[in-house]
Amino acid sequence: MTDRILQIIIESIDDINTMREEKIPTENILDLSLYGNDGVFESMYLVAFLSQIEERVEDEFEVEVTLASEKAVSLRVSPFSSVRRLIAFIESELQLVGAGTV
Repeated sequence: MTDRILQIIIESIDDINTMREEKIPTENILDLSLYGNDGVFESMYLVAFLSQIEERVEDEFEVEVTLASEKAVSLRVSPFSSVRRLIAFIESELQLVGAGTV
C-alpha cells in the first residue's frame, strides 16, 4: 500500500510541476518537506495538493479520506512535515475506513 500511496503523491507533484516555474524537487522524495519552514507549499497550495491526493486515493482505493482535517492539524508531529509522514497518515486513515488490507 505504501508504494501505491507514494506513486499517487509523485503523480500529484508531477502535475503541479507542469504548472510551476520553480519545480518541486523529487529527489529524496520521502524526506521532502511539504509544509512549514522548509516546506514546498504555502497553506493554500498545500490544501489544493491534499485535495488532489484525496481524489486519487478515492479513485485508487475506492474510499473517501479527508487529509486536511482537524485531526491532521492537531497531531503533535504534522503529517505534512514530510512525504514519509503524509504516507503514514494516509495509511492510518485508510485503515480506519477499512481499506487497510487493500
